[in-house]
Order: sequence, then structure tokens, then C-alpha cells
Amino acid sequence: MSIFGTQTPEQALAKLGDMTQGVQPIAVGEFRERIARAQSWLKQHKCAAMYLNAGTNLYYFTGLEWSPSERMVAGIIPADGNPYYVCPGFEVETLKDFWQLPGDVVTWEEHEVPGQILKHSLAERGMARGTLLVDPSTPYFMLDGMRISLGEEFQFEIATPLLDLTRGRKTASELVLIKRSHEINAEVIRAAASILKPGMTTTEVTRFIRQAHRNVAGVDSYFVIVLFGVALKVGDWVLIDTGFRLHGYHSDITRTFVFGEPTADQQKAWDVEKAAQIAGFSAARNGLPCSVVDDAARKSLEANGYGPDYKLPGLPHRTGHGCGLDIHEAPNVVRGNSQLLETGMVFSCEPMLVIPGKFGVRLEDHFYMTDSGPEWFTKPAPTMHDMFDI
Repeated sequence: MSIFGTQTPEQALAKLGDMTQGVQPIAVGEFRERIARAQSWLKQHKCAAMYLNAGTNLYYFTGLEWSPSERMVAGIIPADGNPYYVCPGFEVETLKDFWQLPGDVVTWEEHEVPGQILKHSLAERGMARGTLLVDPSTPYFMLDGMRISLGEEFQFEIATPLLDLTRGRKTASELVLIKRSHEINAEVIRAAASILKPGMTTTEVTRFIRQAHRNVAGVDSYFVIVLFGVALKVGDWVLIDTGFRLHGYHSDITRTFVFGEPTADQQKAWDVEKAAQIAGFSAARNGLPCSVVDDAARKSLEANGYGPDYKLPGLPHRTGHGCGLDIHEAPNVVRGNSQLLETGMVFSCEPMLVIPGKFGVRLEDHFYMTDSGPEWFTKPAPTMHDMFDI
């Protein structure tokens, strides 16, 4: 039985209440553990400190959520000693309203050069020279300013190896948040499918999804992509790709289906896409390179006559990406990525099938690695119109 048009938007929204009960944000103790792990790495690699620019890396280690701008707002994690913050003088009290780990705050005024203030703060703490790891999200103009201010006494290295070791392997508490975020998102997509009717526009569906996320999680959607014809009609392909953040952690799910009964060609394409998704997931094993997921999905598509490689009709992009505090983060499942799969890693699996001039089909679910292999956060659709295997 089709789920399309089984309820009005108002009826569907009335059934969607708060679904975030029982999950908690990351505890302060875990932020402290993350800092301790980072400091151990810094000592082992003989680095003086790590610079964390405003953004998700700063949040990951300190719990301070702060949007990046042209002004330096940062966290400094020294190899020895207590972490501290750097921010404009007029932002101090606001910063304290948002922080979870109190600490010293080094301020700079609008007429001052923040890089020089940073250098002085490092020297005061016994770091007059050495290697400074720099958050890769730091804008170039800010990094260039730090290089000029800190001078030859400091060497700069990108913090990616340390971040890959920490953020790339989710803790149990992170996995709980990511899982619930995906489960909630799945209910929103299912509800969106239930309100579809001929003549509906993508704008109407987008508006519904945004309100649905507010109903179930109290936040707006992080993004919404809804694709079909100018006005929905029977036989149209429908793509819904959406997600939101639960205590900072993203969900990201895509469903592609036909509104009404699919033609033989439409059903075949959907079946081929699902087979590729399952092939990628099934290939994931701890100790194997991340690339095996992409290799397996692409091999499945090629066995059905698509590709090879990135050739169209076929798969024009990587099979998947990491996901957590950023919706796209390392590691990626892509050809050539020799990084080994490990417990705690999280990936999307979305080997989109693109047939130029006709249509594209993308099915996206996320999985995480356990000691015994991969596990789905939300299971793939068992059939085109079932959406989710729950």
C-alpha cells in the first residue's frame, strides 16, 4: 500500500512531537578526556601547543560553540598546562556565557594585532618557541598573520593527524547522538513522503520538512533538498535529502523514489542503486582501507553495466564521507584512501547512479564501524516505497 497522500501536512505535523528525550549532550568530563588525549599526542610528537579556530574543532575539545569570523576567537591547548582562550575584549562575557570548560581568557583590542597577543600569551606560559599545530579550518589570512607575528621561533604544522586520530573515531556518547539524530530524521522523511499529492511543489515539501524538524527536535533543518518536477505528478522521480543537528551532531539521509508506480526502467535503476549501496556497506571491515567501500560499490554498478570509474552513466563522485560535528568530515570512502577502517568511524554510503538526460538515483544511509563490522544507523529502504526498514 502506498504511503503517498495518506495524510495532510497538518495531520502529519500533529503526530510529530519531541523525539529527543533520553539523549544528553556531550558531558564536560568527555571534553576533558579529549584534551588529555590531545596533550598526550602533542608531547609524543614534541609540539608546543595546538591552535583551535572558532568552529567545530574548538567545540570538539572544549565544548565552546562559536561561529568563525574575521576576528580571532580560539582555544589553545598546550602540551603541558591548562588550555586557554583568545578572543576580542568586547566578547569576553559572551564567550563565558557559552563555554563549558572555564579557563583563562587572553584578550585583544580592535587596534591590536591578535597574532602578537597570541605570541605573548604563549611566551608567558613557557612556549617562546616550538611547533604550533594549527586547526586546518583556520582561514589563510589568519594563519599568515600568525606566521608573521610569531616569527622564526615557531614552526607551523597542520593538526590533521591529531584530528583524524580523535574526531575520526567516535566515542559511545557521540554514536548515541548520531544514531538518534538519524532515527529522528528518518521519521521526518517518512512523514514528508506521506503528504505528497499531485500538484504539490518542492517549496511546500521543503517548508513541511523544516517545520517537522522543529517539531521533533526543536531546531531548524541544517539543510533541505527536495527535487521533482515543477508541480508533482504521477511518475515523477522524487529526491529528498535532508538533515539536522542534535546537540551538534549531524544526520544526513537521502531517499529517491517514484511518485506512483515506477516503470520497469525506473525500478531497475533503483534496484541497481540499492545493490551498490549494500555492496559498499558489506565490504567494510576493520583493518581494510577505507577505499574498499568505494571499490565495492563501483564494482557492483559496473557489473550492472554502468561506469567504469567515474564515467557516466554511473557514479561520478565518491561513495561516501565521514559525518559528525561536520556534515562532511574525514575520513572519506573514496578510491585511493589507504586509511584503515577502525571501530568508531562513521560514514555515509551513497553511491549515486547518474543517467544523463534521464534521471539520478541516490540512496544515502550512514553506518559506523564496530569491533565485529559495520552497523547501520538507519537501515536502507527494503523497497522503493517502504523508505526505511524499521
